[in-house]
Amino acid sequence: MNGSRPQAEVKSFYISKLMVWEAFQRVKANKGAPGTDGVTIERYEQNLSRNLFKLWNRMSSGSYFPPAVKAVEIPKAGGKGIRVLGVPTVDDRIAQTVAAMYLERRVEPVFHPDSYGYRPRRSALDAVEQCRQRCWRSDWVVDLDIRAFFDSVDHELMLKAVERHIDADGKWVLLYVKRWLVAPLAKADGSVQQRDRGTPQGSAITPPTQWATSASR
Repeated sequence: MNGSRPQAEVKSFYISKLMVWEAFQRVKANKGAPGTDGVTIERYEQNLSRNLFKLWNRMSSGSYFPPAVKAVEIPKAGGKGIRVLGVPTVDDRIAQTVAAMYLERRVEPVFHPDSYGYRPRRSALDAVEQCRQRCWRSDWVVDLDIRAFFDSVDHELMLKAVERHIDADGKWVLLYVKRWLVAPLAKADGSVQQRDRGTPQGSAITPPTQWATSASR
């Protein structure tokens, strides 16, 4: 995979091949179940160069359209309802990771030091350690949650937040985030749900789009 710029000059967007290759490496490391097409990581690797080239070509030309996302219902703890996870195809996970890598470099510097979710080189254990230290200084805790946040995300507001953190070379990110937001959900019963708000949990791009919202405040 060659990441040189001249090969992309005829494309609508500049997305390096190296970036697509690195995104595949991240997706492979995270493993994960196949999406609606049933293609596993192992099967995808059987024709890896061709698959990655086709994906890069479609993303660079603006002709990439995400397929339906496989919906998997997970019961919430304590019987408090159902959480719907979205399982994209391997191709789509790679494409989303490419966009996430672009956004990560731009939003990471503007986060509050006490933000730990979905950030590189940070974990839940880091947050626990901070809580452990602070519990000796304060005897109160503020606990809050946004009800059905993922189910009710306003797409227009999300796109405005993402747009704030991209430059002219990153217009492709906005284009594909918009397409990912409206990609339909393929349910277990065979039905397909169209979406005009909200975003499924579990995809590679979901955390970065949340980051953009947080960073815009």
